[in-house]
Amino acid sequence: MTNLFKKILIATDGSEHVKKAVTFAIELAKLYGAELHAVYVTNIKVDHARSLYTDRSTGGLKRILRKEGTGTDIYRKEGETATNYVKDLAKKEGLETKKWVVEGHPAEEILKLAQEQSIDLIVMGTLGRSGIEKFLLGSVADKVIRNSGIPVLAVRK
Repeated sequence: MTNLFKKILIATDGSEHVKKAVTFAIELAKLYGAELHAVYVTNIKVDHARSLYTDRSTGGLKRILRKEGTGTDIYRKEGETATNYVKDLAKKEGLETKKWVVEGHPAEEILKLAQEQSIDLIVMGTLGRSGIEKFLLGSVADKVIRNSGIPVLAVRK
């Protein structure tokens, strides 16, 4: 068997929808003996607006004031949680994971990291956040697929 994929990047937004993509990435990393990387990208402009105006528990709009740290701190913690989920699941399968939590435009940062780390395959879910966030961001998976010079595995929910 050739070592087609030596480095696999799983892009996570911490949502329930990405769990199937994480499983695919881990299985492929095991199959190919590949190095696994997990990335979470926070878009501060959109995430800041979300923390102030969207109440996920009710699905309605209302002002939410966060007392715990700054917006950046909150989303860094969210990113750590999301990438730790990947790392913990991979560890159960005997794989080590390199984690990345970065700020910027998600598609751009995913592609940038893939290039910097010489990634051979990007794995991501096709359905993550929705509503106003999707309208503001567009489909991150679509942008990555259209602009990537390497294979992208888009895993549907």
